[in-house]
Amino acid sequence: MKYTQLGRTGLKVSRLVLGTMNFGPQTDEADSHAIMDAALDAGVNFFDTANVYGWGDDKGRTEEIIGSWFAGGSRRRDKVVLATKVYGSMAPDGEVWPNHDRLSAVNIRRAVEGSLKRLRTDYIDLYQFHHIDRRTPFEEIWQAIDVLIQQGKVLYAGSSNFPGYKIAQANEAAARRGMVGLVSEQCLYNLAERRAEMEVIPAARDYGLGVIPWSPLHGGLLGGVLRKEREGGASPRARSGRSADALRDTDMREKVQAYETLLEKHGLEPGEVALAWLLTRPGVTGPIVGPRTTDQLASAVRASQLELTEEVLTELDRVFPGPGPSPEAFAW
Repeated sequence: MKYTQLGRTGLKVSRLVLGTMNFGPQTDEADSHAIMDAALDAGVNFFDTANVYGWGDDKGRTEEIIGSWFAGGSRRRDKVVLATKVYGSMAPDGEVWPNHDRLSAVNIRRAVEGSLKRLRTDYIDLYQFHHIDRRTPFEEIWQAIDVLIQQGKVLYAGSSNFPGYKIAQANEAAARRGMVGLVSEQCLYNLAERRAEMEVIPAARDYGLGVIPWSPLHGGLLGGVLRKEREGGASPRARSGRSADALRDTDMREKVQAYETLLEKHGLEPGEVALAWLLTRPGVTGPIVGPRTTDQLASAVRASQLELTEEVLTELDRVFPGPGPSPEAFAW
């Protein structure tokens, strides 16, 4: 496994990030523990989760599964760079209470204590804002984070789903307080969805944030979905959600077919190429992979070792051209 610094920090993380969103809803506790064991064995030391994972009445379940794995010993917690998120409401479904979501100082305090308890740890390496909060000023957010850093409960802060201008606002507000500010941005970014290249990634690079792409296969769209469709092996996930929505567009379906034909010609697996392509992109720390099985994790690890030729990279750009940076993407 290869490692890199997380943005401008001194923290070394693996170039694959283990996403845990499936732990609980789709993968039971025993299999989730086996996947985390296999990840550590493969050298993956960067684990990502969120307080709301588990969803619905099971919100928090994913963090609990990770916590029970940490409690298994073998210095697991010491080996892992642990990232979780705050924003969504953790109130029981059906209960609507003010101050139980978003990024107010009171909710950040409540949310971090809940995550620490479920994760069975006394600190979080990377605490990420899961979404922008248009109602809460960054001065308040950073004051809350500063307290948590002084208490040793949080080491670094990151963002997720932030536009470029919010990354700038957040870090300028942090600088005024003499704080490090955001060190990472977790965004939707893959071959089929490259709009992050317009402003988000340039802003992240200018401010020294590591970019952590989520949905690197675009919900299965880039994992050989048309081949699996023909063979009758498409997963339920690929038949719904982001992948299915994209395939309803004739132009996108043609692009995906061209993508799969290209990789078949080179003897390459689509899902592994989609991950390997992200690892060639400037500013990318590592994509989040969300395996439901240890076999899927093994495929992701192979992708991290795959070197794409210039010919393949050029052809991939022809199939899925990026928008280019702003303002050239929409002006001169």
